[in-house]
Amino acid sequence: MSHQRYASHDPVKEPHSISLKVLRLSRPSLVAQHPITPSASPSAIPRQPPIPASLAYSTTHDTNPSPFLLSPILNLPPSFGSAYVGETFSCTLCANHEAPPATEPAPPQLSEDGSTPAAAPPQPQRKYIRDVRIEAEMKTPNSTAVTKLDLTPKTGAANDDDDGKPAGVDLEPGRTLQRIVNFDLKEEGNHVLGVTVSYYEATDTSGRTRTFRKLYQFICKPSLIVRTKASPLAPAPAVPARKAAGPPPTPPPEDGEGDGAAPAEGGGEDKSPASEEGGPGRRRRRWVLEAQLENCSEDTTELERVVLQLEPGLSYRDCNWEAGGSPRPVLHPGEVEQVCFVIEESEGGAGVEEQDGKILFGILGIGWRTEMGQRGYLATNKLGTRHVT
Repeated sequence: MSHQRYASHDPVKEPHSISLKVLRLSRPSLVAQHPITPSASPSAIPRQPPIPASLAYSTTHDTNPSPFLLSPILNLPPSFGSAYVGETFSCTLCANHEAPPATEPAPPQLSEDGSTPAAAPPQPQRKYIRDVRIEAEMKTPNSTAVTKLDLTPKTGAANDDDDGKPAGVDLEPGRTLQRIVNFDLKEEGNHVLGVTVSYYEATDTSGRTRTFRKLYQFICKPSLIVRTKASPLAPAPAVPARKAAGPPPTPPPEDGEGDGAAPAEGGGEDKSPASEEGGPGRRRRRWVLEAQLENCSEDTTELERVVLQLEPGLSYRDCNWEAGGSPRPVLHPGEVEQVCFVIEESEGGAGVEEQDGKILFGILGIGWRTEMGQRGYLATNKLGTRHVT
């Protein structure tokens, strides 16, 4: 965790009564243990439990009964480390009132001549901490402005002040104010989390408002690398158009009748829907879209779903694990999974239009879970092809 502490907004140069602790919550892990069984014993004796010193923790309750490699203890990251695009960055902010321990009054001391006791040194005044507030904001690489972050749990609208900000909290010595920050990561690069703590420090005779600010910087890396390729397929066969029911046929004219009669209106030209552009009898264009998904993070990932959000006039057929009833693929670091979709123009539609010589398909969305169950989601830019068929 890299951080930089800014100078207090107040001109007082003395330690603050409030300290700030920031702990990352995202991407936790389970503590590993290596149980050691006692020395070899006769087979008739029941199996002995492992040596307590070899377990991750000892307890009188039945919460660590079996000598399994992973213990039920949750281990949070020791520092901010690396975050990944598509996941939610979470951390807890703790404002602690760390009051100095109370000291007993010193015994009276005699003066140099031994006649009268010397004046005792003055005792420090007790400080009362009121109206403690925590605010957080995030600076992303591609934005010049900072993003104000919502903190949870919220105090409720009834406790907000006139400006709509959450009301402050009074802290007794040894107490803490905790808030949780959640931020969806969508960009690669350096992110800066800024945390501002303000409070009112009062004594028996005076009071003042004090503020300090800390910055925490971390790097956001890509979690999945997506490579796509679009290729044309043979057009789908035309669907025969159904002719609309018309009036009954006119009987042939009798001899001598109909000479010089004008031809029927609209005769000589086929106006069936099958020949019109975009009608049900046209051949619908098709493409195959392939994508390679590479796990470039440091943890194992399970793919949950891969879907397409298509442009109007298109439909697709999924050719992946959900269509075949296969289990969800699990990607270890560096492994690649290939997915495939068949895209075609919708039946009965007017077809898809070209934009600057390119046909746009839509957006590819990928959802996954980490080995500890944390969800992630990534959406690509609009995909398309220049192979016009």
